[in-house]
Amino acid sequence: MAVHLAAVVENYGRPEDVIRLARRPRPDLAPGMVEIAIERAAVNPSDLIPVTGAYSNRTVLPFVPGFEGVGTVSRIGAGVSGLKSGDRVLPLGASGLWQSYVQRPAEWCFAVPDDLSADQATTAYINPMTTLRLIAELKAHFGGSYGLSGRRIGVTAAGSAIGRMLLMTLSAEGAEVIAIVRSEATAARLPALPGLQTWVTGQQLAGKDVVFDALVDAVGGETGGHLLRHHLSPGGAFLQYGALSGAPIAQSAISARPDVRFSFLWLRSFIHAAGRQAISNALAQCFDGIRDGSMVSHIAATYPLSRLDEALVHQSAPDRRGKILLDPRC
Repeated sequence: MAVHLAAVVENYGRPEDVIRLARRPRPDLAPGMVEIAIERAAVNPSDLIPVTGAYSNRTVLPFVPGFEGVGTVSRIGAGVSGLKSGDRVLPLGASGLWQSYVQRPAEWCFAVPDDLSADQATTAYINPMTTLRLIAELKAHFGGSYGLSGRRIGVTAAGSAIGRMLLMTLSAEGAEVIAIVRSEATAARLPALPGLQTWVTGQQLAGKDVVFDALVDAVGGETGGHLLRHHLSPGGAFLQYGALSGAPIAQSAISARPDVRFSFLWLRSFIHAAGRQAISNALAQCFDGIRDGSMVSHIAATYPLSRLDEALVHQSAPDRRGKILLDPRC
Protein backbone atom coordinates (compact mmCIF):
# COMPACT_ATOMS: atom_id res chain seq x y z
CA MET A 1 0.00 0.00 0.00
CA ALA A 2 1.30 3.48 -0.90
CA VAL A 3 2.25 5.80 1.97
CA HIS A 4 2.38 9.57 2.41
CA LEU A 5 3.65 12.16 4.90
CA ALA A 6 1.35 13.33 7.70
CA ALA A 7 1.53 15.36 10.91
CA VAL A 8 0.08 13.13 13.62
CA VAL A 9 -1.04 13.83 17.19
CA GLU A 10 -1.02 10.73 19.40
CA ASN A 11 -1.01 12.48 22.80
CA TYR A 12 -2.32 15.83 23.99
CA GLY A 13 0.14 18.54 24.93
CA ARG A 14 2.04 21.52 23.60
CA PRO A 15 1.91 21.38 19.78
CA GLU A 16 5.67 21.66 19.38
CA ASP A 17 6.10 18.70 21.75
CA VAL A 18 3.44 16.26 20.57
CA ILE A 19 2.93 16.71 16.81
CA ARG A 20 5.06 14.18 14.96
CA LEU A 21 5.69 13.56 11.28
CA ALA A 22 4.92 10.02 10.16
CA ARG A 23 4.46 7.96 7.04
CA ARG A 24 0.86 6.77 6.83
CA PRO A 25 -0.86 4.45 4.37
CA ARG A 26 -3.20 5.67 1.64
CA PRO A 27 -6.16 3.32 2.15
CA ASP A 28 -8.64 2.26 -0.50
CA LEU A 29 -11.55 4.58 -1.12
CA ALA A 30 -14.98 3.68 0.20
CA PRO A 31 -18.03 4.52 -1.94
CA GLY A 32 -18.86 8.21 -1.89
CA MET A 33 -15.36 9.22 -0.83
CA VAL A 34 -12.81 11.40 -2.61
CA GLU A 35 -9.04 11.51 -2.14
CA ILE A 36 -7.44 14.95 -2.38
CA ALA A 37 -3.75 15.72 -2.88
CA ILE A 38 -3.20 18.70 -0.59
CA GLU A 39 -1.28 21.57 -2.17
CA ARG A 40 -1.41 24.05 0.71
CA ALA A 41 -2.69 23.97 4.29
CA ALA A 42 -2.92 26.83 6.75
CA VAL A 43 -1.78 26.92 10.37
CA ASN A 44 -4.52 28.49 12.51
CA PRO A 45 -5.07 28.79 16.26
CA SER A 46 -8.13 26.57 15.76
CA ASP A 47 -5.79 23.84 14.51
CA LEU A 48 -3.56 24.00 17.58
CA ILE A 49 -6.15 24.29 20.35
CA PRO A 50 -7.40 20.67 19.94
CA VAL A 51 -3.79 19.46 20.13
CA THR A 52 -3.64 20.70 23.73
CA GLY A 53 -6.63 18.54 24.68
CA ALA A 54 -9.05 21.45 25.03
CA TYR A 55 -11.72 19.58 23.03
CA SER A 56 -10.82 16.05 24.13
CA ASN A 57 -14.51 15.17 24.47
CA ARG A 58 -14.90 15.35 20.68
CA THR A 59 -11.32 14.71 19.49
CA VAL A 60 -10.28 11.09 19.01
CA LEU A 61 -6.58 10.22 19.17
CA PRO A 62 -4.61 9.84 17.00
CA PHE A 63 -5.57 12.61 14.59
CA VAL A 64 -4.08 14.87 11.93
CA PRO A 65 -4.57 18.64 12.48
CA GLY A 66 -5.50 21.16 9.81
CA PHE A 67 -8.96 22.56 9.05
CA GLU A 68 -8.06 24.82 6.13
CA GLY A 69 -6.37 24.03 2.84
CA VAL A 70 -6.70 23.41 -0.88
CA GLY A 71 -5.87 20.47 -3.11
CA THR A 72 -6.71 18.57 -6.26
CA VAL A 73 -8.83 15.46 -6.56
CA SER A 74 -6.52 12.47 -7.02
CA ARG A 75 -8.94 9.51 -6.72
CA ILE A 76 -12.72 9.11 -6.72
CA GLY A 77 -14.73 6.41 -4.98
CA ALA A 78 -17.70 4.57 -6.41
CA GLY A 79 -20.92 6.54 -6.72
CA VAL A 80 -19.30 9.99 -6.75
CA SER A 81 -20.62 12.42 -9.36
CA GLY A 82 -19.80 16.03 -10.11
CA LEU A 83 -16.09 15.64 -9.40
CA LYS A 84 -13.19 14.35 -11.48
CA SER A 85 -9.46 13.88 -11.07
CA GLY A 86 -7.63 17.19 -11.22
CA ASP A 87 -10.48 19.31 -9.86
CA ARG A 88 -9.34 21.90 -7.30
CA VAL A 89 -11.36 21.73 -4.10
CA LEU A 90 -11.57 22.94 -0.53
CA PRO A 91 -12.09 19.89 1.72
CA LEU A 92 -14.25 21.10 4.62
CA GLY A 93 -16.03 19.53 7.56
CA ALA A 94 -13.17 18.07 9.59
CA SER A 95 -9.50 18.42 10.40
CA GLY A 96 -6.80 16.37 8.70
CA LEU A 97 -5.22 18.64 6.08
CA TRP A 98 -1.66 18.60 7.44
CA GLN A 99 -0.83 15.62 5.26
CA SER A 100 -0.07 14.90 1.62
CA TYR A 101 -3.39 13.17 0.93
CA VAL A 102 -6.73 13.27 2.70
CA GLN A 103 -10.04 11.49 2.13
CA ARG A 104 -13.37 13.29 2.41
CA PRO A 105 -16.98 12.52 1.60
CA ALA A 106 -17.72 14.06 -1.80
CA GLU A 107 -20.40 16.33 -0.33
CA TRP A 108 -17.72 18.07 1.76
CA CYS A 109 -15.57 19.00 -1.25
CA PHE A 110 -16.20 22.49 -2.65
CA ALA A 111 -14.93 23.73 -6.01
CA VAL A 112 -12.27 26.45 -6.14
CA PRO A 113 -12.41 29.10 -8.90
CA ASP A 114 -9.58 28.96 -11.42
CA ASP A 115 -8.63 32.61 -10.88
CA LEU A 116 -7.59 32.08 -7.24
CA SER A 117 -4.01 31.11 -6.44
CA ALA A 118 -3.23 28.26 -4.06
CA ASP A 119 -2.41 30.74 -1.29
CA GLN A 120 -5.64 32.66 -1.84
CA ALA A 121 -7.75 29.51 -1.94
CA THR A 122 -6.12 28.15 1.22
CA THR A 123 -7.06 31.27 3.16
CA ALA A 124 -10.55 31.66 1.68
CA TYR A 125 -12.38 29.70 4.35
CA ILE A 126 -11.88 30.27 8.07
CA ASN A 127 -11.17 33.99 8.38
CA PRO A 128 -13.41 35.24 5.55
CA MET A 129 -16.34 33.03 6.52
CA THR A 130 -16.01 33.92 10.19
CA THR A 131 -16.13 37.58 9.13
CA LEU A 132 -19.28 36.98 7.07
CA ARG A 133 -20.99 35.13 9.91
CA LEU A 134 -20.19 37.90 12.39
CA ILE A 135 -21.57 40.52 10.00
CA ALA A 136 -24.70 38.41 9.49
CA GLU A 137 -25.20 38.12 13.27
CA LEU A 138 -24.85 41.87 13.69
CA LYS A 139 -27.35 42.55 10.91
CA ALA A 140 -29.80 40.10 12.44
CA HIS A 141 -29.48 41.80 15.83
CA PHE A 142 -30.00 45.31 14.48
CA GLY A 143 -32.68 44.39 11.97
CA GLY A 144 -31.85 43.44 8.44
CA SER A 145 -29.62 44.61 5.63
CA TYR A 146 -29.44 48.28 6.62
CA GLY A 147 -29.09 47.82 10.35
CA LEU A 148 -25.35 48.59 10.55
CA SER A 149 -25.33 52.04 8.98
CA GLY A 150 -24.30 54.59 11.61
CA ARG A 151 -23.87 51.97 14.33
CA ARG A 152 -20.80 52.39 16.51
CA ILE A 153 -19.05 49.02 16.48
CA GLY A 154 -15.82 48.15 18.28
CA VAL A 155 -13.49 45.42 17.01
CA THR A 156 -10.87 43.96 19.36
CA ALA A 157 -7.67 42.39 18.03
CA ALA A 158 -8.24 44.71 15.09
CA GLY A 159 -4.74 44.13 13.76
CA SER A 160 -5.36 40.42 13.24
CA ALA A 161 -6.39 38.96 9.89
CA ILE A 162 -10.06 38.69 10.86
CA GLY A 163 -9.87 42.05 12.61
CA ARG A 164 -8.73 43.77 9.42
CA MET A 165 -11.43 42.00 7.41
CA LEU A 166 -14.05 43.17 9.91
CA LEU A 167 -12.79 46.76 9.77
CA MET A 168 -13.03 46.84 5.98
CA THR A 169 -16.39 45.06 5.76
CA LEU A 170 -18.06 47.04 8.55
CA SER A 171 -16.77 50.30 7.09
CA ALA A 172 -18.27 49.35 3.72
CA GLU A 173 -21.58 48.68 5.51
CA GLY A 174 -21.62 52.26 6.79
CA ALA A 175 -20.85 51.50 10.43
CA GLU A 176 -18.81 53.83 12.64
CA VAL A 177 -15.91 51.48 13.29
CA ILE A 178 -13.46 51.71 16.17
CA ALA A 179 -10.39 49.48 16.06
CA ILE A 180 -9.34 48.31 19.53
CA VAL A 181 -5.65 47.36 19.66
CA ARG A 182 -2.92 46.84 22.25
CA SER A 183 -0.26 49.21 20.94
CA GLU A 184 0.36 52.30 18.85
CA ALA A 185 2.56 50.17 16.58
CA THR A 186 -0.41 47.93 15.74
CA ALA A 187 -2.62 50.96 15.22
CA ALA A 188 -0.13 52.32 12.69
CA ARG A 189 -0.46 49.14 10.60
CA LEU A 190 -4.26 49.24 10.31
CA PRO A 191 -5.83 49.81 6.89
CA ALA A 192 -6.44 53.44 5.96
CA LEU A 193 -10.24 53.61 5.99
CA PRO A 194 -12.37 56.78 5.94
CA GLY A 195 -13.45 57.68 9.46
CA LEU A 196 -11.70 54.75 11.15
CA GLN A 197 -10.93 55.47 14.80
CA THR A 198 -8.48 53.57 16.96
CA TRP A 199 -8.44 52.85 20.66
CA VAL A 200 -5.30 51.56 22.31
CA THR A 201 -6.44 49.55 25.33
CA GLY A 202 -5.65 51.35 28.57
CA GLN A 203 -6.15 54.76 26.98
CA GLN A 204 -9.24 56.91 26.61
CA LEU A 205 -10.72 57.36 23.15
CA ALA A 206 -10.61 61.06 22.21
CA GLY A 207 -10.55 61.92 25.91
CA LYS A 208 -13.95 60.47 26.70
CA ASP A 209 -15.58 57.26 27.77
CA VAL A 210 -16.91 55.59 24.63
CA VAL A 211 -20.01 53.39 24.45
CA PHE A 212 -20.59 50.97 21.59
CA ASP A 213 -23.74 49.69 19.94
CA ALA A 214 -21.90 46.41 19.38
CA LEU A 215 -18.56 44.82 20.18
CA VAL A 216 -16.91 42.04 18.19
CA ASP A 217 -14.34 40.40 20.43
CA ALA A 218 -11.50 37.94 19.84
CA VAL A 219 -9.66 38.57 23.12
CA GLY A 220 -11.91 37.50 25.99
CA GLY A 221 -10.49 37.57 29.51
CA GLU A 222 -10.26 40.84 31.44
CA THR A 223 -10.25 43.01 28.32
CA GLY A 224 -13.44 41.46 26.95
CA GLY A 225 -15.09 41.51 30.36
CA HIS A 226 -14.28 45.20 30.91
CA LEU A 227 -15.66 46.16 27.51
CA LEU A 228 -18.82 44.16 28.12
CA ARG A 229 -19.43 45.66 31.56
CA HIS A 230 -18.60 49.29 30.86
CA HIS A 231 -18.61 50.09 27.15
CA LEU A 232 -21.71 48.48 25.62
CA SER A 233 -25.00 50.36 25.38
CA PRO A 234 -28.25 48.78 26.61
CA GLY A 235 -29.76 46.65 23.87
CA GLY A 236 -26.35 46.21 22.28
CA ALA A 237 -24.66 43.06 21.03
CA PHE A 238 -21.43 41.47 22.22
CA LEU A 239 -20.20 38.83 19.77
CA GLN A 240 -17.19 36.81 20.86
CA TYR A 241 -15.39 34.56 18.39
CA GLY A 242 -12.05 33.93 20.10
CA ALA A 243 -10.10 34.14 23.35
CA LEU A 244 -6.59 35.26 22.43
CA SER A 245 -5.99 36.17 26.07
CA GLY A 246 -6.20 32.47 26.91
CA ALA A 247 -9.04 33.11 29.36
CA PRO A 248 -12.82 33.25 29.00
CA ILE A 249 -14.89 36.27 29.90
CA ALA A 250 -15.92 35.92 33.53
CA GLN A 251 -19.48 34.74 34.03
CA SER A 252 -19.94 37.61 36.48
CA ALA A 253 -19.32 40.10 33.66
CA ILE A 254 -21.87 38.35 31.46
CA SER A 255 -24.45 38.14 34.27
CA ALA A 256 -23.97 41.84 35.02
CA ARG A 257 -25.35 42.76 31.57
CA PRO A 258 -28.76 41.11 31.15
CA ASP A 259 -29.72 44.12 29.02
CA VAL A 260 -27.45 43.12 26.10
CA ARG A 261 -27.09 40.12 23.84
CA PHE A 262 -23.96 38.04 24.52
CA SER A 263 -23.10 35.21 22.14
CA PHE A 264 -20.11 33.16 21.01
CA LEU A 265 -19.73 32.40 17.34
CA TRP A 266 -18.60 28.88 16.46
CA LEU A 267 -17.91 28.59 12.74
CA ARG A 268 -18.00 24.81 13.16
CA SER A 269 -21.64 24.97 14.27
CA PHE A 270 -22.64 26.91 11.16
CA ILE A 271 -20.74 24.60 8.82
CA HIS A 272 -22.37 21.46 10.21
CA ALA A 273 -25.88 22.91 10.28
CA ALA A 274 -26.08 25.08 7.18
CA GLY A 275 -26.27 22.54 4.37
CA ARG A 276 -24.20 22.36 1.20
CA GLN A 277 -25.96 25.13 -0.74
CA ALA A 278 -25.63 27.66 2.08
CA ILE A 279 -21.94 26.82 2.44
CA SER A 280 -21.43 27.17 -1.32
CA ASN A 281 -23.13 30.57 -1.25
CA ALA A 282 -20.97 31.70 1.66
CA LEU A 283 -17.80 30.52 -0.07
CA ALA A 284 -18.78 32.47 -3.19
CA GLN A 285 -18.90 35.60 -1.01
CA CYS A 286 -15.52 34.70 0.46
CA PHE A 287 -14.02 34.31 -3.02
CA ASP A 288 -15.47 37.70 -4.00
CA GLY A 289 -13.94 39.23 -0.88
CA ILE A 290 -10.54 37.92 -1.87
CA ARG A 291 -10.96 39.32 -5.37
CA ASP A 292 -11.90 42.81 -4.16
CA GLY A 293 -9.20 42.83 -1.48
CA SER A 294 -11.45 43.02 1.59
CA MET A 295 -10.77 39.44 2.70
CA VAL A 296 -7.16 38.89 1.67
CA SER A 297 -4.79 37.29 4.18
CA HIS A 298 -1.13 38.27 4.18
CA ILE A 299 1.14 35.23 4.03
CA ALA A 300 4.12 35.41 6.38
CA ALA A 301 5.82 32.24 5.09
CA THR A 302 5.22 28.85 3.50
CA TYR A 303 7.06 25.82 4.88
CA PRO A 304 7.35 22.29 3.53
CA LEU A 305 5.44 19.92 5.81
CA SER A 306 8.78 18.19 6.40
CA ARG A 307 9.85 21.38 8.24
CA LEU A 308 6.76 21.55 10.45
CA ASP A 309 8.86 22.23 13.54
CA GLU A 310 10.11 25.49 12.01
CA ALA A 311 6.59 26.44 10.96
CA LEU A 312 5.30 25.99 14.52
CA VAL A 313 8.10 28.15 15.92
CA HIS A 314 7.24 30.89 13.42
CA GLN A 315 3.53 30.54 14.19
CA SER A 316 4.16 31.32 17.87
CA ALA A 317 6.58 34.20 17.23
CA PRO A 318 5.24 37.44 18.77
CA ASP A 319 6.44 39.47 15.77
CA ARG A 320 4.79 37.24 13.15
CA ARG A 321 2.97 39.24 10.48
CA GLY A 322 0.57 37.09 8.50
CA LYS A 323 -0.41 33.46 8.09
CA ILE A 324 1.85 30.45 8.10
CA LEU A 325 1.15 27.94 5.33
CA LEU A 326 2.34 24.36 4.86
CA ASP A 327 3.16 22.59 1.60
CA PRO A 328 2.41 18.91 2.29
CA ARG A 329 3.93 17.83 -1.03
CA CYS A 330 7.43 18.11 0.40
